[in-house]
Amino acid sequence: MDTVKNTRATVTRRSRPPGLAVGFLVGLLTTMALVAVFYAADALVGTPFVPFDVLDWMARNLPGGLLTFGIDTVVNTIIALNLGETDVAAKVAEQIIGISGMIATGVIASIVFFYIKNQNDEDSGSPLPGVILGLVVGVPVALLSLSVNFTALTGPVISTAWIVLGFLVWGAAINWIYNDLAAIPPKADESDASAEKIDRRNFLIRVGGATATITVVGAGLGAILNNSEQPSITSVADSGAADSAAQPPANLPNSSAGVRPVPGTRPEFTPVSDHYRIDISSRPPVIDGATYSLPVSGLVDNPLSLSLDDLRNNYEPMTQYITLACISNRVGGDLISTQKWTGVSMQALLAEAGLQENARYLRIFGADSFDETVDIELINQDERIMLTYAWDDEPLPQRNGFPLRIYIPDRFGMKQPKWITEIEVVADYEDGYWVRRGWDKEAIMVTTSVIDVVAVDETHEEDGTTYVPIGGIAHAGDRSISKVEVKVDDGEWMEAQLRTPLSDKTWVIWRYEWPFADGSHTFAVRAVDGQGDPQIETARGVRPSGATGIFSVRETI
Repeated sequence: MDTVKNTRATVTRRSRPPGLAVGFLVGLLTTMALVAVFYAADALVGTPFVPFDVLDWMARNLPGGLLTFGIDTVVNTIIALNLGETDVAAKVAEQIIGISGMIATGVIASIVFFYIKNQNDEDSGSPLPGVILGLVVGVPVALLSLSVNFTALTGPVISTAWIVLGFLVWGAAINWIYNDLAAIPPKADESDASAEKIDRRNFLIRVGGATATITVVGAGLGAILNNSEQPSITSVADSGAADSAAQPPANLPNSSAGVRPVPGTRPEFTPVSDHYRIDISSRPPVIDGATYSLPVSGLVDNPLSLSLDDLRNNYEPMTQYITLACISNRVGGDLISTQKWTGVSMQALLAEAGLQENARYLRIFGADSFDETVDIELINQDERIMLTYAWDDEPLPQRNGFPLRIYIPDRFGMKQPKWITEIEVVADYEDGYWVRRGWDKEAIMVTTSVIDVVAVDETHEEDGTTYVPIGGIAHAGDRSISKVEVKVDDGEWMEAQLRTPLSDKTWVIWRYEWPFADGSHTFAVRAVDGQGDPQIETARGVRPSGATGIFSVRETI
């Protein structure tokens, strides 16, 4: 009888199911490997990189307040930790968030999968649960990718099939690992329990080694291919020269200006490669300039379809020196740049299209799914509004809007679509992308002024007094700048010298000679625009109309 009882106990004894902590580890390892495979395939054949697509879908569908909170958090972190140029660091942060989000999703799915499997005492080791897991996660992700991706070189069928296949393999791997862990034979008594743990630990180490190898090889291959193929992407976009660092032109229109910038002041003319970039996508669209065509349709008598050559050769080019800023730029932030823009007059373009009587607005669409509405009356009143195809006499860089972006004077960048693919003339107004998310409908640039440098290394003496030059910029959209004043500590506001600007649409370089005094000092600056309106001194945040307030800096001299 004792023998029968022992036999029954042995038969009914089951291995302990893998815990949720193991599910976490398995999800982490397998999802990191999947991300690396997607990355390598993206670089090798141009399939979608899923983490970026999911992030882009979220950016287009999250409520405006939540999206703004996320942007503010990222920018505040960049500033607090001094992580470098805001636009570059923010784009890297976005990509890290996208990858981390996919890994977190995979980990959560794996934990849930392990939990469900642990509740099923009758599990036979079938591969079907892994297939179900892959489909439950992979199909929605594939649909999200299909709705937002514009960089994949593969067609929608291949792209979708590849994503679903990747997740099927991922689900099958998690299911296989679970089954193998659950199948490790239980030990006959408690003294051998540690042997069972060792068997599982060894198995997990082998799994970790395999997935780590896939992750490292996939990520390394993707990085190598992306770096080696960067020139070819630029070539496709017909924008090679514009992406390289450029020296300021020797023939700037204010080259003979009397006031010289204080050493340490930002360049008056921003190199193309340094121009700020803020957009709504993880990666910029790639558009083939050779096959590009811009349709102008809707309420027009003569619908147009214009190639880049048509725009460059059939219209009188317009060239303007322009300072553009992002509405999310903090006071004293670096999301502001100055460049030479060349393009086509919107007035000339619409005249050729022939507007119908009830035409009131332009709906402008970009390849990145961005859209904006422009009042035709504004175009009729302002001949400076143009479709831009060149910066610094070279085609627009891919990252900054190739092949076309619009320029609208005195508006923040949020009102100015890039990568333009379509213009439709309509009768009714619709809110644009950022307006729908709670930002200012007009987005008029606010007057701002910044101290770039207190140049203690440039001190000089005049009539027995030592002076420290202080320099910076002031900007007020297309309204120019009439005065800049500097205040030290609790002293009086003192007027600075203004350098003749590149144009009335660019920032002004200013200079102030401060009589030197030892100690710690607070330097502040304010400006008045060309219409006599002073800068708003009350501090406010960037949302919804742009940041205002006095910029100040404290220095010990």
